[in-house]
Amino acid sequence: MKQANPSLLSRISLAISSFFTIIADSEFAARVQDLRDGVQRSEPSAPVVATTPAPVAPKTVVVPLREAAPEGAWQLLGLLQREARFIDFIQEDVAAYADADVGAAARVVHEGCRKVLRDNFTINPVRDEAEGSRISLAAGFDAAAIRITGNVVGQPPFKGSITHRGWRVDETRLPKLASGHELRIVAPAEVEL
Repeated sequence: MKQANPSLLSRISLAISSFFTIIADSEFAARVQDLRDGVQRSEPSAPVVATTPAPVAPKTVVVPLREAAPEGAWQLLGLLQREARFIDFIQEDVAAYADADVGAAARVVHEGCRKVLRDNFTINPVRDEAEGSRISLAAGFDAAAIRITGNVVGQPPFKGSITHRGWRVDETRLPKLASGHELRIVAPAEVEL
């Protein structure tokens, strides 16, 4: 039975461990070189030596990563640029400007960004409690929705204070796009005639 191709994380782990093994073990390095060159070696059979089995470390679960489609990010950047001149503001070196000038520009960018979020998303807090509230997290809490910080020891239930309520997107309403729309152009160049 043919094994499935290893995931990206598995390949990275394999590459790193192979790198150090190649440096430390010249015979392994020679076998890798032969494999790269397409040479098949006939390995002499090694004598069988009885040994006590090494302790087996617990197997870690490797969650395969999936690549996010960039189109939604490009579309959002385009909206932020159109409504708030977001990219212009971030790309500008503001060190040369007075704080009052930066603050005035930030108000315009803030209002435009806020409009984009309100028009295109429904965003709600992950937790309804006020920041500073004391809560208890039972075993099985959603670790994707709640990040525990501070001195984390032991097992749940954990008791702590909410330092940030978190944000969750409940609805997305990005505009529909015409066929052939080039999303990577988040702001077209402008030429005045």
